Amino acid sequence: MVAAIGLSLAVGSRPVDLGTVGRALTGGDVAGPDRAAVVGLRVPRTVLGIAVGAGLAVAGGLMQGLTRNPLADPGILGVTSGAAFAVAMGVVVVGVTRPSGYVWFAFAGALAATLAVYLVGSAGRSHAGPVQLTLAGVAISAVLTGVVGALRLADQERFAVLLTWESGSFQARGWAVILPVLPFIGVGLVLAALVAGALNTLGLGEDLATALGTSVRLTRGLSIAAITLLAGGATAMAGPITLVGLMVPHIVRWLVGPDQRWILGLSALAGPVLVLLADVAARVLLWPGELPVGVVTAFIGAPVLIALVRRRKASGL
Repeated sequence: MVAAIGLSLAVGSRPVDLGTVGRALTGGDVAGPDRAAVVGLRVPRTVLGIAVGAGLAVAGGLMQGLTRNPLADPGILGVTSGAAFAVAMGVVVVGVTRPSGYVWFAFAGALAATLAVYLVGSAGRSHAGPVQLTLAGVAISAVLTGVVGALRLADQERFAVLLTWESGSFQARGWAVILPVLPFIGVGLVLAALVAGALNTLGLGEDLATALGTSVRLTRGLSIAAITLLAGGATAMAGPITLVGLMVPHIVRWLVGPDQRWILGLSALAGPVLVLLADVAARVLLWPGELPVGVVTAFIGAPVLIALVRRRKASGL
């Protein structure tokens, strides 16, 4: 984690050595452009990478533990589609064109979509089961994605401003975008820590979990709330960053086994490392320009997904 943070602060279109980074952070004597690059641009970007990585990785671990689906990631509960739909509505109705304007639309859309998935998944029964949640998420995501696609085709010039956000980018994300969402990420991490032990018990089956004193309904409700806050907050800040929520919990599970407490705890560390390194790669691969972070994580995630399929037994939940 420390090495990833150091690279994130030092590497970019204006390379800065680590000694200069240290002096810039402590108020030492450094050139103005170096201080502006480190303090003004890379510090908020590094905080953003840590928050997005932790949010997506822990949300993915919660989803896989809650639905007992090894291929689950935050997008399966409609978080990404709901955020994209709300941002599209913001563009149409209010005319927002900047990331600082997207953030609340994206967050509200993620919250609303997740709530809708839960209500649809639990319709006609006392609670939403893992299969019902998964099917409801896929269905609602398909509908929202179709609507956004139709809107984009109807007015391609207006929706061109969405391309950068939808590719998952850290560009132009300053403190105005990051700070309002950080408390939601923090609350989501606390909720995840609270339900981690109960998810282990829930994995034994609902009847046995109830017999052991675990509240199935409370565990599911808190888990869904945590997923919404974590994945919704991360998506609102950076746009859709794919595969982080899928591959990080699996990598951790290969290392430490099926205990959800270890999976969620280490995912909160491994997720930021992966996202920060992907962001560093995004800055240097097309130097002096840069790729969206979401493109880099997609390239990294594809071989991991193939390995996941081939090692399905090792990734079993």
